[in-house]
Amino acid sequence: MRIARFSIDGNVAFGAVEGDKQDELVLDIIKGIPFTDFELSGTKVPLSKVRLLPPVLPSKVVAYGRNYAEHAKELGNEVPDAPFAFFKPSTSVTGPGDEIQYPSFSQDLHHEAELAVVIGRLCREVPRERVADVVFGYTCANDVTARDVQKREKQWARAKGFDTACPLGPWVETDLDLATASDLTIQLTVNGEQRQLGRTSEMIHSIEDLIVNITEAMTLLPGDVILTGTPAGVGPLNVGDEVAVTIEGIGTLTNKVVKRG
Repeated sequence: MRIARFSIDGNVAFGAVEGDKQDELVLDIIKGIPFTDFELSGTKVPLSKVRLLPPVLPSKVVAYGRNYAEHAKELGNEVPDAPFAFFKPSTSVTGPGDEIQYPSFSQDLHHEAELAVVIGRLCREVPRERVADVVFGYTCANDVTARDVQKREKQWARAKGFDTACPLGPWVETDLDLATASDLTIQLTVNGEQRQLGRTSEMIHSIEDLIVNITEAMTLLPGDVILTGTPAGVGPLNVGDEVAVTIEGIGTLTNKVVKRG
């Protein structure tokens, strides 16, 4: 099932996305929230009539760096022996179709297409064999990065945590199992030109590795998001660019870069 979060007539709700053709998609509004047992209301609205929002509002976004060997190599970095985590604040999250605001303190903004894992239940110290039980689903992400700031400041809080630096969407796909999610095509285009193309099977540390790693240290809440790293091909974004992340079996997340006003 594809679960979207949307607004219509000033109201915010979750809905199940139905249909195959983009111009014929409809949302069956969910009663309540999707992280518990829920029912479909039977009230349906065309997707074209709503504004899609970030599919979840995470308390935290846990991101993993250098989890694809070719990406680490292209930036002149060594591959870490263990998963390498950092955080993007909840205020960095933005939704499909929203603007990425080019930060005033950077001159070198980069795109990074990523598979995002959405957590479905409160969890801590998750054993490997129980990882599937805590995953709600998967969505597309763009780990937008002020590359010059990342290099200059050595730590990544401002470089990867500024407002609009974490586009998520367009919805959460809940029907992918771990094995399938671990071998999906992931690609990114800028103004229709392909920049990144890889497979999630190229990850150094698996989805299971990442969830075990972070829950050894902290509790994850329903709606929290884990970014799993980016394949090679990262590069610059400029004001006016349209950037699109497409992941097999999930969908396409599209955003436009604007000057921060």
